[in-house]
Amino acid sequence: MRILWVFLFAISAVFANEYYAKLEPIESYSVKAAVSGKVIYSNSKIEGLKANNSTIIEIDSMVNKVELEQSRNKLKYIDEMIKIEKNNYDRLNQVSSKSAFEKDTQKLKVINLESSKADMIIKIDTLKDTIANKKLVEKSNYIFNIAVKDGDYVNPGTLLYEAKDLSKGKLEIFVPIAQIDEIKNKEIFLDGQKSDVKISKIYEIADSTNISSYKVELIIDNVKTFSRLVKIEFR
Repeated sequence: MRILWVFLFAISAVFANEYYAKLEPIESYSVKAAVSGKVIYSNSKIEGLKANNSTIIEIDSMVNKVELEQSRNKLKYIDEMIKIEKNNYDRLNQVSSKSAFEKDTQKLKVINLESSKADMIIKIDTLKDTIANKKLVEKSNYIFNIAVKDGDYVNPGTLLYEAKDLSKGKLEIFVPIAQIDEIKNKEIFLDGQKSDVKISKIYEIADSTNISSYKVELIIDNVKTFSRLVKIEFR
């Protein structure tokens, strides 16, 4: 009986450092609308493909562009008014017969115009940011899912599309806390083959589901096939 227990312990020790995980992209993104508006372009053809500086979603920004142009014109007018009122103040300030009240009144005109200029600059920057947020371009990520179509009206927080970074792969496993120090010094075998992969990160706080384990992350280069099950061994 004692021999049987030793045998079973040896078997459990062998499999204790054996895990399985699905090979996932290193990053996954859920892109949500930052502004409201009507979708005027949804690139459904790129769904399931890698982007190449591709426009994925565009929200109508015609009114914003007109408002931006008008705001830039208003800023020019304000600059001209500031220049005129500053000259008036300088001339007025040199006339000794003018009262302090008149001079202060003219100075307030300049101050109010400067304040209006600052508000207009903020408005222009806000409009530029709004327009930029209405045209979403992906450089190289894989477009996993497009959640809206032409004609849809979206609000801030509405899911627009999901994308994945396929430049590397990621394996996540949960290792019992008591075995963490042990696996740090072992070589990693993937699907039975010795690899050069190293532990990328150990999350030294257990989550609410795996209360007695730490999440261990492995980063894999040059992945050919994602979403497959990989056997991970520490030897």
